[in-house]
Amino acid sequence: MKTVFRYARILALPLALWAPLGAQNSKKGAQKDEGITRQQADEILSELRQIRQLLEKQGDKGAAPQGPARAKLNLDGFEMLGSKDAPVTIVEFTDYQCPFCQRFHATVFGDLKKNYIDTGKVRFYSRDLPLDSIHPNAMRAAQAARCAADQKQYWNLRDIMAANPDKLDLNSLVADATSLKMDVSGFRACVESQKYKEAVQTDVLEAMKIGAEATPTFVVGKSTPEGVDGELLVGAQPYPYFVAKLKEIEGGK
Repeated sequence: MKTVFRYARILALPLALWAPLGAQNSKKGAQKDEGITRQQADEILSELRQIRQLLEKQGDKGAAPQGPARAKLNLDGFEMLGSKDAPVTIVEFTDYQCPFCQRFHATVFGDLKKNYIDTGKVRFYSRDLPLDSIHPNAMRAAQAARCAADQKQYWNLRDIMAANPDKLDLNSLVADATSLKMDVSGFRACVESQKYKEAVQTDVLEAMKIGAEATPTFVVGKSTPEGVDGELLVGAQPYPYFVAKLKEIEGGK
């Protein structure tokens, strides 16, 4: 199991090799983004397969098949879009430097917001899962979003960063803060002080605890007084997938 957790922070890599990147990225480009060679990626995949096979052998052969992974989260104090009384909750664990998170933001999030969040059907929370071992600017960006929240600009800066994963250096973030008419000196001081580093790390630990193996990872389910009780969805799923899942939850009332 130690080996499993050894790779817990880089399990976005299998997605980079298996999922089609479409027009946004070629496979070669995706591997370059992740900072590894094809040989290294193949070695990681090989070891992950071996780990999976070992766990399967150690499991109880007579046990009933397990259903989808589920998670309960307390979301008190976290940034939310939508109505607090919405019956369904979506939580995204994101890495602002992840190309697959960018894909979700560019191709899915807008429709979810228009058709479900803005209409009061779904409330949407954002949590952090920066894979800083392969995305050196991700931790800074996660902290920057929280610094922006101090000035009530969390979602505006989040939108900018999610659309521009290649522009997360400090100068770019300060330029973004300037465009949003924030108190730039206060924002910069907040980011440089790493005021929210521990809070971001707490998100990472909770993501690992519930079984988040890649970015983005979502928890989609019924809203609870504390947060959400739902199913774990790993990877940048297309919009119709979310629609089907939301209908499934609604039909299960």
